[in-house]
This record gives sequence, C-alpha cells and structure tokens, in this order.
Amino acid sequence: MRVQLTKRQVETYQPQERPYEVRDAQVRGLILRVQPSGHKAWIVSWAHGKRRTIGPTTAIPLDLARAQATHAIAEYLQSGLPRIGQSKSHAPTLQDFIDQRYRAWATLELKRGHMYANRLEQVFVDHLDDPLTGFNTAWADQWLQLRLSTPTGKTKSPPTRSTAARDLACLRAALSKAVSWGLIPTNPLLGMRIKGGQSRKVVRYLSLDEEARLRTVMAARDRHMIAARVSGNRWRALRQEDLYPDIPADTYGDHLTPVVLLAMNTGMRRGELLSMTWGDVDLEAKMLTIRAENAKSGRQRHIPLNVEAMDVLQRWSIRIGGQRIGRVFNVNDVKTGWTKLLADARIEQFRFHDLRHHFASRLVRAGVDLNTVRELLGHADITMTLRYAHLAPDTLAAAVAKLAA
Repeated sequence: MRVQLTKRQVETYQPQERPYEVRDAQVRGLILRVQPSGHKAWIVSWAHGKRRTIGPTTAIPLDLARAQATHAIAEYLQSGLPRIGQSKSHAPTLQDFIDQRYRAWATLELKRGHMYANRLEQVFVDHLDDPLTGFNTAWADQWLQLRLSTPTGKTKSPPTRSTAARDLACLRAALSKAVSWGLIPTNPLLGMRIKGGQSRKVVRYLSLDEEARLRTVMAARDRHMIAARVSGNRWRALRQEDLYPDIPADTYGDHLTPVVLLAMNTGMRRGELLSMTWGDVDLEAKMLTIRAENAKSGRQRHIPLNVEAMDVLQRWSIRIGGQRIGRVFNVNDVKTGWTKLLADARIEQFRFHDLRHHFASRLVRAGVDLNTVRELLGHADITMTLRYAHLAPDTLAAAVAKLAA
C-alpha cells in the first residue's frame, strides 16, 4: 500500500505475524519494512524491482530517508544505476540476504528451514541492516555478553549459554551459505569456537518411585477430565444447550498421557512424536516408522511397539473417534501440561527429553545390548549410546568374571 508517511505514522506501525511493507506516497521508491520482531527499516527501490536497504528507522529519520531515496533514484535516472547498488562486491545486509536468498533456500532444502530464517530475524533484530561483512569474532564476543545479560521472552530472564551458542551457530551456518553463493569472500565466524552450556554429566531417568508417582498423577488427571466432561454435558443438557463430544471411559482426557507413555515406551523425541501420523503406525505388525524428514538424524528407523505402546495407541484411537487420519496428536507442544505434571508428581530437574533417557536406561538394565539400544534411539554411532553403559553392572561383572574361569 502507498501512504503519505509522517513521523508519527512510522512510530505507530505495529508488527504482524508476517513482514509487511508500506510505500511512501511522497517519494516514489521509498519503502518502510516492518518485521514481526518490531524492527523497522527504510528501503529504496528502483527499476525492475531492484532494491537496497538504507538503514533502520531508529537511526535514519523520515526526512533523511526521503532525501537518500530521492538521491538514489536521481542517480539511477542519470547513470542507470545508483551508487548504493553499483558494486557487486558490496555485501548485502543480513535482512536482504534473508529475504532475497536464504529463506527460500532454507525452506526448500533444510528440515524446518523456515525456522532458521525466523530465528535470524528475531535474535539478530538489531543487526538486520548490518552488511554480512560486518560480522566478526570480536563482534560475536560482544554480542554474546550482551545476549547473556539481557532478559528476553515471557520469562523475562536471559537465555542460557546453550541457546545463545545455537543462535551464533545459526548465523555462522547462514554466512557459510553466503560464501558458497559468492556474496562474501570468507565466513568471518568460521574459526570461532562457540561454547555451549555444560552438558549433564549424569543421565537423568525416573526412579521407580518417580515413575509410579507420574503414572498416578496422569491417571488421576484423565479421570478428572472424563468426569468433568460428563458433568458438564449433564449441566448443558438441562439447559438444552449443545453437548460436547463424549469422552469414552477408560481412555484419556486429552493427548498428554498418551504422548508421555509413548515417549517412555519408544524413546522417540518430542518432535518425532508430535509429527507422527497414523500412516506411520502399523498396529497389525506392531511397528512404528519414524520417517527421515521427521528424524533428527535424517534417517528413517523402525520401532517395535510393546504391549503398553499398543494399548496406548488403541485407546487413543477410541478417544478421538476411531478416525486414524492425519497426525496422531494434533498439537504443537506439550510444555504447559508437562510442567504441571512434574509439579503434581513432585519430580524435579527432569525434562521431557529425559523420557528418552528413561527408555534407554530401562533397556540397558534389562540386559539389551548397546548396539540395539543405539538402533532404537536412532543414534548415528555408538558414542552417544555409551553414556548408558554404566547402567548394566551385571553385564560388566559377568564379562570380568570370565577372566577367572
């Protein structure tokens, strides 16, 4: 849209779910771009859709942006190419790189690639108008210190070192792609060692008592939800209001319990569970397939379904009306419900991902060899699986005992 921009209007434009642009009616070619993060920048556009970023609105007021855009367009009319776009060696800004090349490539080539482009825009919002050559290790060190001391998000607390390290790794990977496309000569962050947080030295899994408490809390939660639905429908029927769908007895109140139980019995990652479709489930063969596009390793694998896993899927199928179409669990996250489960079960320092460790630890303690555990978990090599070796003391003791035979 084209608007007669004013300083007040520029300040009042609010971010939306997607980036949007507002064209200035006074200076043809001047564009205001607003990002979902709230970042606003000036862009000048000339013939055939060619454009360059002038700079952020926080540094360049409307009058100056109009003057620079007018000058660039005048240069185009005189020489055929404004100075701002003359040199091919001029590195694009991070925002231009994302918009013109990286987002489309990442979405097509990378698993959940659009999330990488969004992460760059959200995390490096104050540097979207910096040229790609402006990033270096000295800048990264300063950025990291600021990132680790600045409260962000709903919790209003600084991100962890691991999160900040992943942010920088995302930028470094994008810059490597810019090098391969010939946009910059070298990756200025390539030699930088990005230290993440301290990894856990002890594998966290549920004790017998913790597992019992968790199962008790989940069962009570489901009973309460089923009873509440019956009570609610009785209340609505008395008032001749439309009833909610019945929840069959001996099933589940919602998705949370079956998700947790399947994680405990398959070792699947949260993303693998929530992206699973009914087409991936073969109840007759008692087998579950994790497709390559949903696996972290990028490789397909198969997991046999034990008695409890089979029972969970069958009861969940009944709960949703027997329609085995699309995703098994039509939700994007379980964080809120999972956090409350842990609190109610009085379980501390336990992540959803630790259910995967719980699955592996139970296998090892039951005498399953580590290579089989590796295949079930989908580890690329045995190194990651070796963290569970100490959980099989009987196997190790038997091996040492053979020396005395």
